[in-house]
Amino acid sequence: MNKINSKLPNIPQSIFSVMSQLAKSHNAINLSQGFPDFNCSEELISLVSKYQKLGLNQYAPMHGVPELLTGISDKVKSLYKKYYDPFNEIIITSGATEAIFIAISTLVSPGDEVILLEPAYDSYAPTVILNGGIPIFVPLSKTNFTVRFDLLKSKITNRTKAIIVNSPHNPTGSIISESDIKNFEEITRDKNIFFISDEVYEHILFDGNKHISFCSSEELSEKTFVISSFGKTYHTTGWKVGYCAAPQKMIAEFEKIHQFVVFSVNTPVQYAYAEYIKDEQKYLHLNEFYQQKRDIFLRTISKSKFKFTPARSTYFQLLDYSDISELDDITFASRLTEKYKIATIPLSPFYSSRYNEKLIRICFAKRDKVLIEAGEILNTIEHL
Repeated sequence: MNKINSKLPNIPQSIFSVMSQLAKSHNAINLSQGFPDFNCSEELISLVSKYQKLGLNQYAPMHGVPELLTGISDKVKSLYKKYYDPFNEIIITSGATEAIFIAISTLVSPGDEVILLEPAYDSYAPTVILNGGIPIFVPLSKTNFTVRFDLLKSKITNRTKAIIVNSPHNPTGSIISESDIKNFEEITRDKNIFFISDEVYEHILFDGNKHISFCSSEELSEKTFVISSFGKTYHTTGWKVGYCAAPQKMIAEFEKIHQFVVFSVNTPVQYAYAEYIKDEQKYLHLNEFYQQKRDIFLRTISKSKFKFTPARSTYFQLLDYSDISELDDITFASRLTEKYKIATIPLSPFYSSRYNEKLIRICFAKRDKVLIEAGEILNTIEHL
């Protein structure tokens, strides 16, 4: 009988799929998976239709539509004072997840070590493993989820090939500071270590915080794949369009793999983004939009038994349920869905080993009435 030898025998089904399925089966309010429950701009939809009707429905160039590449280059230079050649140093990908997959595949050979700062997005470690690499997990601080540089430095060996950094950070909302950038520069100087910087939430920061991109560091930008996404910025996660920027020699290796994975990305959507990105107001005020949603939700649950520190970024908020239950987070999230019809994400699947800090993650990229309804239900929970 034919048998498949699994390349990922110990990798379970994604917690996002599990909780979304549970939410559906219990008709629960889905605050689990990270996507908006409201539509994107009608203008953007009209632009896609416009380019479809113009007949731009065939394969795009492998790197991407020239107009979009140029728009990304102009935007990055304006925001972070870094110029990337649009035709040699930027490539359009099928979402940020493909960009992360290709970046890891480009860098990692069997036996290479890749440092992951955890809690970590669930696609990082499996991709390292698929390429024969060895994930090395370095926990962030338990108090504020900042990088513990002494611990990070102690994990670097002569086999360390890359460090993956995610800021603004999913699931915690922590952010990289200027001093963190200096520390990353110092600990990797004169070492053959690359970075993959996952910056998909670059425009969603609150309370006056500013995004510090790895490309803003002259030293780090020379050895970093910087990855972002249009899905998070324009409420279009289902369109799956992201991009990667890096020095030409790195992009040249990246594209060798990219061409055999997807080759090119949705053509009319690229043209639509290329026109839409010209208006910087479409992304410069995204922080205000989501801060209002964060604040509506937190005000609603302010008298609940959940404890929280307001998220500094992303559209995710951590809630501490230690005053409500002693259950582990996966069991708690499951029972919360089944009994109270609120679906959330437990934090432990973002870790490589046992973790039980009584934290769940909610997504507040939802309509205000949904956030208020969910918050009012959470207020009623005394014990679970």
